[in-house]
Amino acid sequence: MTRGKFITFEGCDGCGKSTQLKMWSEYLTRSEIPHIFTREPGGGKISEAIREILLNGKNAEMTDECEALLYAAARAQHLRDRVEPALSEGKLVVCDRYVDSSFAYQAYARGLGVDFIGKINAFALENYLPDATVFIDLTPEEAFARKHGADENDRLEQAGIAFHKKVYEGYKTLAEQFPDRIVVVSGKATPEEVFANTFNALKARGCL
Repeated sequence: MTRGKFITFEGCDGCGKSTQLKMWSEYLTRSEIPHIFTREPGGGKISEAIREILLNGKNAEMTDECEALLYAAARAQHLRDRVEPALSEGKLVVCDRYVDSSFAYQAYARGLGVDFIGKINAFALENYLPDATVFIDLTPEEAFARKHGADENDRLEQAGIAFHKKVYEGYKTLAEQFPDRIVVVSGKATPEEVFANTFNALKARGCL
Protein backbone atom coordinates (compact mmCIF):
# COMPACT_ATOMS: atom_id res chain seq x y z
CA MET A 1 0.00 0.00 0.00
CA THR A 2 1.23 3.48 -0.89
CA ARG A 3 2.10 5.53 2.18
CA GLY A 4 -0.19 8.49 2.81
CA LYS A 5 0.73 12.17 2.66
CA PHE A 6 1.22 14.39 5.69
CA ILE A 7 0.02 18.02 5.46
CA THR A 8 0.21 20.55 8.30
CA PHE A 9 -1.38 23.98 8.73
CA GLU A 10 0.37 26.80 10.57
CA GLY A 11 -0.15 30.47 11.37
CA CYS A 12 -0.69 32.99 14.13
CA ASP A 13 -3.66 32.56 16.45
CA GLY A 14 -6.75 33.86 14.64
CA CYS A 15 -5.27 33.63 11.12
CA GLY A 16 -8.18 31.54 9.79
CA LYS A 17 -6.84 28.00 10.18
CA SER A 18 -10.05 26.68 11.73
CA THR A 19 -12.12 27.95 8.82
CA GLN A 20 -9.75 26.42 6.29
CA LEU A 21 -9.63 23.08 8.09
CA LYS A 22 -13.43 22.95 8.10
CA MET A 23 -13.47 23.62 4.35
CA TRP A 24 -10.85 20.93 3.77
CA SER A 25 -12.83 18.44 5.84
CA GLU A 26 -15.89 19.08 3.69
CA TYR A 27 -13.88 18.80 0.46
CA LEU A 28 -12.04 15.59 1.36
CA THR A 29 -15.22 13.94 2.63
CA ARG A 30 -17.17 14.98 -0.46
CA SER A 31 -14.34 13.73 -2.70
CA GLU A 32 -14.18 10.43 -0.80
CA ILE A 33 -10.45 10.84 -0.18
CA PRO A 34 -9.36 8.67 2.79
CA HIS A 35 -8.09 11.06 5.44
CA ILE A 36 -7.92 12.01 9.09
CA PHE A 37 -7.84 15.40 10.77
CA THR A 38 -5.84 15.87 13.94
CA ARG A 39 -4.22 18.64 15.96
CA GLU A 40 -1.27 19.60 18.12
CA PRO A 41 -0.92 19.60 20.93
CA GLY A 42 -3.42 16.76 21.16
CA GLY A 43 -4.72 14.09 18.83
CA GLY A 44 -4.92 11.30 21.40
CA LYS A 45 -5.70 10.62 25.07
CA ILE A 46 -2.24 11.34 26.47
CA SER A 47 -1.48 14.19 24.08
CA GLU A 48 -4.83 15.85 24.83
CA ALA A 49 -4.08 15.62 28.56
CA ILE A 50 -0.76 17.40 27.94
CA ARG A 51 -2.66 20.01 25.88
CA GLU A 52 -4.81 20.82 28.90
CA ILE A 53 -1.69 21.53 30.95
CA LEU A 54 -0.02 23.59 28.23
CA LEU A 55 -2.92 25.88 27.39
CA ASN A 56 -4.40 26.29 30.87
CA GLY A 57 -4.26 29.98 31.71
CA LYS A 58 -3.72 29.12 35.38
CA ASN A 59 -0.29 27.61 34.62
CA ALA A 60 1.40 30.99 34.24
CA GLU A 61 4.49 29.87 36.17
CA MET A 62 5.43 27.24 33.60
CA THR A 63 9.01 27.69 32.40
CA ASP A 64 9.77 28.09 28.72
CA GLU A 65 11.86 24.92 28.75
CA CYS A 66 9.06 22.92 30.38
CA GLU A 67 6.63 24.26 27.77
CA ALA A 68 8.88 23.21 24.88
CA LEU A 69 9.53 19.75 26.31
CA LEU A 70 5.83 19.13 26.91
CA TYR A 71 5.05 20.03 23.30
CA ALA A 72 7.74 17.62 22.11
CA ALA A 73 6.44 14.86 24.39
CA ALA A 74 2.85 15.34 23.21
CA ARG A 75 4.11 15.27 19.61
CA ALA A 76 5.99 11.99 20.02
CA GLN A 77 2.91 10.33 21.51
CA HIS A 78 0.63 11.84 18.85
CA LEU A 79 2.80 10.51 16.03
CA ARG A 80 2.60 6.98 17.43
CA ASP A 81 -1.12 7.12 18.27
CA ARG A 82 -2.57 8.86 15.22
CA VAL A 83 -0.21 9.96 12.49
CA GLU A 84 1.83 6.82 11.81
CA PRO A 85 -1.18 4.42 11.73
CA ALA A 86 -3.03 6.68 9.26
CA LEU A 87 -0.01 7.17 7.01
CA SER A 88 0.60 3.41 6.99
CA GLU A 89 -3.01 2.91 5.85
CA GLY A 90 -2.41 5.26 2.92
CA LYS A 91 -4.56 8.06 4.32
CA LEU A 92 -4.01 11.78 3.95
CA VAL A 93 -3.16 13.22 7.36
CA VAL A 94 -4.10 16.87 7.91
CA CYS A 95 -2.77 18.35 11.14
CA ASP A 96 -3.63 21.67 12.79
CA ARG A 97 -0.14 22.82 13.89
CA TYR A 98 2.99 20.71 14.10
CA VAL A 99 6.73 21.10 14.69
CA ASP A 100 6.93 24.49 12.94
CA SER A 101 4.81 25.85 15.79
CA SER A 102 7.52 24.77 18.22
CA PHE A 103 10.13 26.64 16.22
CA ALA A 104 7.98 29.78 15.85
CA TYR A 105 6.70 29.90 19.42
CA GLN A 106 9.50 28.37 21.47
CA ALA A 107 12.70 28.74 19.40
CA TYR A 108 12.03 32.26 18.13
CA ALA A 109 9.41 33.91 20.36
CA ARG A 110 10.55 32.33 23.65
CA GLY A 111 14.19 32.66 22.63
CA LEU A 112 15.11 29.02 23.32
CA GLY A 113 16.92 28.73 20.00
CA VAL A 114 16.64 26.51 16.95
CA ASP A 115 19.26 24.01 18.21
CA PHE A 116 17.41 23.24 21.44
CA ILE A 117 14.03 22.85 19.74
CA GLY A 118 15.60 20.76 16.99
CA LYS A 119 17.21 18.39 19.48
CA ILE A 120 14.08 17.73 21.53
CA ASN A 121 12.03 17.25 18.35
CA ALA A 122 14.57 15.07 16.54
CA PHE A 123 12.17 12.11 16.51
CA ALA A 124 9.56 14.15 14.62
CA LEU A 125 12.01 15.90 12.31
CA GLU A 126 13.91 12.77 11.33
CA ASN A 127 10.94 10.46 10.87
CA TYR A 128 7.83 12.55 10.22
CA LEU A 129 8.63 15.71 8.30
CA PRO A 130 5.45 16.94 6.55
CA ASP A 131 5.15 16.55 2.79
CA ALA A 132 3.82 20.12 2.78
CA THR A 133 3.12 22.81 5.36
CA VAL A 134 0.60 25.56 4.70
CA PHE A 135 1.44 28.85 6.42
CA ILE A 136 -1.54 31.21 6.45
CA ASP A 137 0.20 34.58 6.40
CA LEU A 138 -1.62 37.10 8.59
CA THR A 139 0.01 39.40 11.12
CA PRO A 140 -0.96 39.00 14.80
CA GLU A 141 -2.44 42.50 14.82
CA GLU A 142 -4.76 41.59 11.95
CA ALA A 143 -5.49 38.15 13.40
CA PHE A 144 -6.44 39.37 16.88
CA ALA A 145 -8.55 42.16 15.42
CA ARG A 146 -10.41 39.54 13.40
CA LYS A 147 -11.09 37.38 16.47
CA HIS A 148 -11.78 40.38 18.73
CA GLY A 149 -8.82 39.92 21.03
CA ALA A 150 -7.01 37.08 22.76
CA ASP A 151 -8.75 34.19 24.51
CA GLU A 152 -8.51 34.90 28.25
CA ASN A 153 -8.41 31.17 29.00
CA ASP A 154 -5.55 30.41 26.60
CA ARG A 155 -2.12 30.82 28.22
CA LEU A 156 -0.29 31.38 24.94
CA GLU A 157 -2.80 33.80 23.48
CA GLN A 158 -2.41 35.87 26.66
CA ALA A 159 1.36 36.23 26.11
CA GLY A 160 0.97 39.71 24.60
CA ILE A 161 1.28 41.28 21.16
CA ALA A 162 5.09 41.64 21.35
CA PHE A 163 5.38 37.87 21.84
CA HIS A 164 3.05 37.13 18.94
CA LYS A 165 4.97 39.50 16.68
CA LYS A 166 8.05 37.35 17.35
CA VAL A 167 5.99 34.23 16.55
CA TYR A 168 5.01 35.77 13.21
CA GLU A 169 8.60 36.73 12.44
CA GLY A 170 9.60 33.15 13.27
CA TYR A 171 7.10 31.77 10.78
CA LYS A 172 8.33 34.15 8.09
CA THR A 173 11.92 33.03 8.71
CA LEU A 174 10.92 29.36 8.47
CA ALA A 175 9.06 29.99 5.21
CA GLU A 176 12.17 31.61 3.73
CA GLN A 177 14.39 28.73 4.88
CA PHE A 178 12.15 25.90 3.64
CA PRO A 179 10.36 27.14 0.49
CA ASP A 180 10.11 23.63 -0.97
CA ARG A 181 8.01 22.45 1.97
CA ILE A 182 6.25 25.54 3.29
CA VAL A 183 3.44 26.98 1.18
CA VAL A 184 2.74 30.64 2.00
CA VAL A 185 -0.87 31.69 1.46
CA SER A 186 -2.11 35.20 2.23
CA GLY A 187 -4.65 35.23 5.03
CA LYS A 188 -6.04 38.57 3.84
CA ALA A 189 -7.95 36.91 0.99
CA THR A 190 -11.48 35.53 1.34
CA PRO A 191 -11.79 32.01 2.82
CA GLU A 192 -12.70 30.70 -0.63
CA GLU A 193 -9.63 32.31 -2.19
CA VAL A 194 -7.37 30.98 0.57
CA PHE A 195 -8.76 27.49 0.00
CA ALA A 196 -8.29 27.73 -3.79
CA ASN A 197 -4.73 29.01 -3.45
CA THR A 198 -3.90 26.27 -0.96
CA PHE A 199 -5.49 23.60 -3.13
CA ASN A 200 -3.50 24.65 -6.20
CA ALA A 201 -0.22 24.73 -4.26
CA LEU A 202 -0.76 21.31 -2.70
CA LYS A 203 -1.86 19.84 -6.03
CA ALA A 204 1.33 21.14 -7.65
CA ARG A 205 3.39 19.44 -4.92
CA GLY A 206 1.69 16.09 -5.49
CA CYS A 207 -0.07 16.05 -2.12
CA LEU A 208 -3.57 15.65 -3.58
